[in-house]
Amino acid sequence: MKNILIIGSVGQIGSELTMELRRRYGNDNVVAGFRSTQPSEELANSGPLERVDATDVERLNEVVKKYNIDTIYNLAALLSAVAEEKPQAAWNVGVNGVYNVLEVAREHNCAVFFPSSIGAFGPSTPLDNTPQDTIQRPNTMYGVTKVTGELLSDYYFKRFGVDTRGLRYPGIISNVTLPGGGTTDYAVEIFYEAIRNKKYICPMAAGTFLDMMYMPDALDAAIDLMEADPSKLKHRNAFNVTAMSFDPEIISNEIKKHIPEFIMEYDADPRKKAIADTWPNSMDDSCAREEWGWNPKYKLGEMTEDMLKEISKKLGIGY
Repeated sequence: MKNILIIGSVGQIGSELTMELRRRYGNDNVVAGFRSTQPSEELANSGPLERVDATDVERLNEVVKKYNIDTIYNLAALLSAVAEEKPQAAWNVGVNGVYNVLEVAREHNCAVFFPSSIGAFGPSTPLDNTPQDTIQRPNTMYGVTKVTGELLSDYYFKRFGVDTRGLRYPGIISNVTLPGGGTTDYAVEIFYEAIRNKKYICPMAAGTFLDMMYMPDALDAAIDLMEADPSKLKHRNAFNVTAMSFDPEIISNEIKKHIPEFIMEYDADPRKKAIADTWPNSMDDSCAREEWGWNPKYKLGEMTEDMLKEISKKLGIGY
């Protein structure tokens, strides 16, 4: 990777991935693409910035040519809960946008990173130790767009030789950027409320296990995959990756080790429950470990300790 474009650079993953790529490859070699939400001052001042919309193929083509881009991280998407409210917009961004990126990549010989999700699975998928290769019949628009993106990416690799690679991300937990309409948002919100109020009303139903990952591992996974030896990749789009699996009670108890007075109560959101019930309890990520050395650094205990420390510092509130 020499000249990189991030589409969706102000999102939960994009905002941190852009800065990490700039640290590794140099500020001037990583273009932060955004659509409407204004980038942070740090993002805007640390390197090149361009207004880019994955659904606008002409503009996308202009930016790729202007910066001689050789690698595109396409992070543009509507998250799961929002996508159910706006399915037409979710399709436009999550399918038409992916097609545009792949076409531009084909024309300009770019590598492409596509983030799929545990949402690409569905109620007929094995929920425990979900295999890399298994039935994928999601019943949400978010999931439909992710499966379509995986298939399109595979097609462009096999048909045109585009170097496409992707991950099926679990829920991502970050202490920097707040989530924006995902089913797993509770796993970030709970830390803020634990520090602010010592109490959290959980919208996820009791006993709902989901795969999760701390943001530093999510960034490493994307970059490590794009740097991997292509001759070793039997799979490309997209690798199961995970670091931990827990339900709300487990993460609540982990927080109580640091904040004993913390209380969690439930007020389950039926829409989020309906989505979460179709997602894996735990994924088998052995293919990622074998083919390109995936090995997460953070488990639940280390992540909880770091999240509380960093958010406490950010809010200026002790715990």
